Amino acid sequence: MGALDFLSDFCTISTPRKKRKPMQTVEIKVKMDCDGCERRVKSIVSSMKGVKSVEVNRKQSRVTVRGRVEPNKVLQRVKSTGKKAELWPYIPYNLVAYPYVAQAYDKKAPAGYVKNVAQALPSPNATDEQFITLFNDENPNACSIM
Repeated sequence: MGALDFLSDFCTISTPRKKRKPMQTVEIKVKMDCDGCERRVKSIVSSMKGVKSVEVNRKQSRVTVRGRVEPNKVLQRVKSTGKKAELWPYIPYNLVAYPYVAQAYDKKAPAGYVKNVAQALPSPNATDEQFITLFNDENPNACSIM
């Protein structure tokens, strides 16, 4: 097959294709108060080139856009409506090792979500972490009575 592919590429005359953008899901947090805000955001995003679907969840202040789009362009388009918008900063809390650490926990987050922070680890002086490592088999200074 390799030789046939080479010969077919050699014999055909075609212009090089542009690389298509990959399918993406872009989630944006947008402050929406009424049906009009929701409609305006949905219509301006759905008119973008490459957008396949737009879902708006006003209760979570969340807009989900699927298609061959760039996240920053979608964000700029939503901001052009005059709404305060940012990329979705939350992830499900079960994906974070320590979801209730000060950096990750956010009272404004929807139920079941915490902030997507790079390092959501408890402080090393936390007492619960010290007790866990106290009886750990990998700790050379662990209790040897066990």
